[in-house]
Amino acid sequence: MKIGVLALQGAFREHIVMFKRCGALATEIRLPEELKDMDGLAIPGGESSAILRLMDLYGLRDALLSYAASGKPILGTCAGAILLSRSQNYLNLIDVRTVRNAYGRQIDSREAVIELSFSPDEPFRAVFIRAPVIDEAGKDVHVMASYRDKPVLARQNNILVATFHPELTGDERIHSYFLDMIS
Repeated sequence: MKIGVLALQGAFREHIVMFKRCGALATEIRLPEELKDMDGLAIPGGESSAILRLMDLYGLRDALLSYAASGKPILGTCAGAILLSRSQNYLNLIDVRTVRNAYGRQIDSREAVIELSFSPDEPFRAVFIRAPVIDEAGKDVHVMASYRDKPVLARQNNILVATFHPELTGDERIHSYFLDMIS
């Protein structure tokens, strides 16, 4: 399995390490033509406005929309979730509305225990860094985890979003779940 990780800005290296730990081949993606052989794609956390500018600079917007339309899975974490949501009015690939930096500034970043719907027997320590909140999810969105009564992990068809950073933990469950979406 070959996983591309959008490597324009943010925590892309950590995603690559996590996917490799799960047994997948993972590679950095910076140009549209690099997407063609990928079985799945991750869009990491970082600064959403910086990632947006770089996506436009490298001509990735249309390539990402085509990639998603092909049915191949995409994982977006933190800023990646913002970019995939309908609230950013950019990619609009999952019917959720996000609010940036919803928990506050950098000093308000935190770890919190959440329960994953696909693995409820063991708590997951989610890392929230200037994290967004999903404040609205459409009827076809499956909420897979919540924190403070707000969805923080959600899926709609081939799109999976997390408002936290699973790549910054030692817990492989979310990355493994994403790989299961591919197979």
